[in-house]
Amino acid sequence: MGVPSATETAHRAGAAGPIEMLVDRPAGMPRGIAVVSHPHPLLGGSATHKVPHQLAKVLLARGYLAVRPNFRGVAGSGGEHDQGRGETDDMQAVVAQLRDDHPGLPLALAGFSFGAFVMAQVAARLAAQGVPIRHLVLAGLPYGTVKAHRSYDTPAVPADCLVVHGERDERAELAALFDWARPQALPVVVVPGADHFFTGRLPLLVRIVGQYLDRPDGEGRSA
Repeated sequence: MGVPSATETAHRAGAAGPIEMLVDRPAGMPRGIAVVSHPHPLLGGSATHKVPHQLAKVLLARGYLAVRPNFRGVAGSGGEHDQGRGETDDMQAVVAQLRDDHPGLPLALAGFSFGAFVMAQVAARLAAQGVPIRHLVLAGLPYGTVKAHRSYDTPAVPADCLVVHGERDERAELAALFDWARPQALPVVVVPGADHFFTGRLPLLVRIVGQYLDRPDGEGRSA
């Protein structure tokens, strides 16, 4: 998927080199700021992937300035893949810059697959610092050892986040996700028949995320 014509490409300095970002701006003044993370870069993931693209669109439709950074070593971003460590540092730096540039605006974080793992770590760090998160969307979140023999020590997340998973996810199995969610008493929204990439189910994923974003303000504040 290419970059839509209305999408801007921007860069900021990162610890391992430039961080390339795809930026979608609402028509008027932004109502919030959002950072959306893409799937695993070693498996072809990038900011133009269909799932983060759709997540950015649903946030943009609600007035959010939506930023999709490319992880290290992807497209115009410098550095090399760092197993989630440097990627988490980079996403936290992007969040900090957006908060400085747009003080007082609510923050949304969203991620898919490896990007969801990174955003869970960012959310845990921000929560420890007392930084409020209005919305946290985690789709296709991996936990434990997945079939590609990668291991994910996914942290606990705020109770008011949205976790969405495909019933037939072949890469990050649903049973493992339940093992992660169960000790937190954290609900998981399961999309019937969906695979890891929500093939044929993207409109349903978008609707689920939209309903979550449309909650009354008091129902979605984490710190």
